[in-house]
Amino acid sequence: MMLHTVNKSPFMSNNLDSCLRVAKKGSAILLIEDGIFAALKGTALTDKVSAANADTQIYVLGPDLAARGYGEDAVIEGVKVVDYAGFVDLAVEHDKVQSWV
Repeated sequence: MMLHTVNKSPFMSNNLDSCLRVAKKGSAILLIEDGIFAALKGTALTDKVSAANADTQIYVLGPDLAARGYGEDAVIEGVKVVDYAGFVDLAVEHDKVQSWV
């Protein structure tokens, strides 16, 4: 399966929507840099991300959350927080990586 990385804010770009349209069931999506805003509870995207998490596993990079002033408690339930080592593990576990930049 594929690992998709999204680094743009979903409030400034349609990269997340494009990713969600093509991500196959069982794929993983990692939200990095400003893409982390899609993982936050209480936004206009919370329901969309929660629904997408049923078919794909969504991850968010913890250091990027922290760099923007958010803790793990701000993340939508079911979205997994990973550190840099977890990012590497995801890249190794998946046979392909698609960056949505």
